[in-house]
Amino acid sequence: MTVSQQTEPQAALPSRNASLPLQRSGFATICDALDYAAQGETGYTFFNLRGEVAATLSYADLRQRALTLAGKLASNFTRGDRLAVIAETSPDFIVTFYACQYAGLIPAPMPMPVNLGGKDGYINQIRQMIAGAKAAAAIGPDTLREFLDEAGGAVVYSYDNLHELEDNGAEPQRFGADEYCYIQYSSGSTSAPKGVIGLQRSVCANLTAIARDGMGLEPGDRATSWLPLYHDMGLIGFVLTPMTAQVAVDFLATSDFVRRPLLWLRIMTDHKTTITYSPSFGYDLAAKRSARAEPGAIDLSAIRVAGIGGDMVRPEALTAFADAFGEMGFNRNAFTPSYGMAEATLAISFPELGAPITVDEVDMRHYTRSGVAQPASTLTSPENRRGFVLCGRALPGHEIQVRDENGAPCDERHVGRIYIKGPSLTPGYFSNAEATEAMYDGEWLDTGDMGYFLGGQIVITGRAKDLIIINGRNIWPQDIEWAVEKVDGVRGGGVAAFSVDDGHGERIVVVAERRGMDADALAALKREIASVVQNAVGAPAEIVLARPHSMVMTSSGKLSRAKVKQKYLDGAFASDAGEDEEPRPLAEARV
Repeated sequence: MTVSQQTEPQAALPSRNASLPLQRSGFATICDALDYAAQGETGYTFFNLRGEVAATLSYADLRQRALTLAGKLASNFTRGDRLAVIAETSPDFIVTFYACQYAGLIPAPMPMPVNLGGKDGYINQIRQMIAGAKAAAAIGPDTLREFLDEAGGAVVYSYDNLHELEDNGAEPQRFGADEYCYIQYSSGSTSAPKGVIGLQRSVCANLTAIARDGMGLEPGDRATSWLPLYHDMGLIGFVLTPMTAQVAVDFLATSDFVRRPLLWLRIMTDHKTTITYSPSFGYDLAAKRSARAEPGAIDLSAIRVAGIGGDMVRPEALTAFADAFGEMGFNRNAFTPSYGMAEATLAISFPELGAPITVDEVDMRHYTRSGVAQPASTLTSPENRRGFVLCGRALPGHEIQVRDENGAPCDERHVGRIYIKGPSLTPGYFSNAEATEAMYDGEWLDTGDMGYFLGGQIVITGRAKDLIIINGRNIWPQDIEWAVEKVDGVRGGGVAAFSVDDGHGERIVVVAERRGMDADALAALKREIASVVQNAVGAPAEIVLARPHSMVMTSSGKLSRAKVKQKYLDGAFASDAGEDEEPRPLAEARV
């Protein structure tokens, strides 16, 4: 019987171990950390859409189940084999992931489907990942068996099949400190996805830095997460980091969060959550639903770390959340904007815990002309003002550098390309020497992000590859997208801005998802959006109105501008000028 087949009602696991002392460091491997955590009573609790406990998995139970499965895996696979595993939010995935650690097999977590009607795209995505990992097997829930079969390239097992494998007595050989931990595939690639290698020592270095230095995990802390487990923030941040510090975790499936955002807050209320994380849009979505909360049903006073990561930090989303739930106990000083990426395992920088977030108001006219983030003045108009959130300092043992186009370190407030180094960095991409070489400059890893330093803290301004350059001016697509999203008739989160070269130079294209309208209303909407873009960035743009749910999102919930641009170049939006059908029920589930 697999773990997910448990049917008896259960209580959530405790937040505190009775006698096991807190240990946040000193583990050489994931197995070492679980061996220690298994001596206590804490672990993972899984909740369903009704907010009920669907399953529990204590660290002690996890270790026993993982060791049992590891014996079967060792009997049927060769040590070092890669296993592509669909990372649903379930005990089955987590047991399989840890079993791979004990068996010396390399898990390559794969995404769950995210878009309705996107079966072909999803199958192609996991086909590329299975091939990229040169996987010996593909594993997932029985409901996705058909998708895995269609993807091909490996022997397919459901979780049930996996537990039915014969154990011929082969002795599992767990990974050592210098061996692999996992391969994580980037979700936003337009070509073959790149697999980030996580070594045991680099992963454990980051887990220690996060648990000890970043979040300062304490006995009795409790974490709650709805983040996808195939994304580094979900997998590293909420499966591995809490276990390393013997902290209890409550899980809500990403799709359930999207259906009922306030359920995230209710679980945190009921179980006195102290640690949570979300991209900005998660806080924004919860704030928009705040009016539906029953009086007295939400109490967020226990939260001391409300992290923001995974995408650009949007200060207005944090303000909306703090305003909506301040009277329900939420302390806005709990907000913890941090910076990280899969190539650094997860985290690179953290701010001081409990301190107010700092928003740097920048004059974007000066910025686009000079590349210097000059502070906005009282004379700076609202459309030329942009707030950037400071994301803290490098974790101990790590360094951050901002370089200009010549590779020289930048002065404070001068925007450049961000490089990092430290013990958490990946050694490279699996079976992709060319991409690995391009990523490194000696010990320094080129993040591909742009930003600047202010008061010793790093500020992220965007991805270098997304930058729009018009007549020598630097324009960030986020500035366009966020301005257009405010236009009545445009769907929130449904805007993509990019540039195309028409042979006469670069021009801006804005694709905006619109609600159902007649032809006259659509024409008026186009004119209004064009005016908003002109005012926001001082440049004209081609406006394309698209049907709802036309945006392409990565498996971690980020907008994939590159894929939307490709749809535009392929003419996919050419027939979107007519009146819409009603939105589909689960259309928001693009996380």
